[in-house]
Amino acid sequence: MTELDLIIDLHKNSKRQGPGSEGETLKALGFMRLPSGRKLKMADIGCGSGGQTITLAQKVNGQVIAVDLFPKFLDELNERSERLGLKEKIVTLQKSMEDLPFESEEFDIIWSEGAIYNVGFENGIKKWKDYLKIGGYLAVNEITWITNSRPKEIEDFWKQEYAEVDPASNKIKILETNGYSLVGYFYLNQDSWIENYYKPMEARFDAFLKRNNNSELARNVVEDNKSEINLYLKYKDYYSYGFYIARKN
Repeated sequence: MTELDLIIDLHKNSKRQGPGSEGETLKALGFMRLPSGRKLKMADIGCGSGGQTITLAQKVNGQVIAVDLFPKFLDELNERSERLGLKEKIVTLQKSMEDLPFESEEFDIIWSEGAIYNVGFENGIKKWKDYLKIGGYLAVNEITWITNSRPKEIEDFWKQEYAEVDPASNKIKILETNGYSLVGYFYLNQDSWIENYYKPMEARFDAFLKRNNNSELARNVVEDNKSEINLYLKYKDYYSYGFYIARKN
């Protein structure tokens, strides 16, 4: 197995592949003034196994197109949606975020939790704007500095990992420059990282290593994730995922 295969294997059969919570998905949704007289069409880009997709399908009158590159995650989402009676409301689509087959002004809402970094924040909001109807909503979350200053270690780490890391004010300016009006912003609380993401991941480490024969590559994947967890616990007061909810002008 490749390193990517192992990462997918570690995260399969988990509710979320990144920080988040049902409550924060609903909080973001609450900033939107949605029309009540018709069914809406949504895209959830980089949906993973669909923790937030399920919530959106349960709360919004309409259909969610759930997009992810990895079929194992989409299979899990399909199983869950069928079990919950949401099969007609969730349509899965295996596609790269670089190759979306959507039409101009197709969607009322475009959603993406913890995934837009794959194409870059500014690049993503520019491309996805074409798929939104005038007055439609964009909801994305993105690594964001939540203090004005921070220790050099964490600043250097994130600048190397993701050069677009920034304070919320700069992200909001990018949205406004590209034809959006901000309607809401908040950042994920620490439980969304620790209780909902890191602790469940840690609980999967032993089984993951066992089914992968404790290989060196599998051990490296675990150690990389342990390092990420330790870094967050050390510097959790300085960064989080900022949730940006904006309306297309």
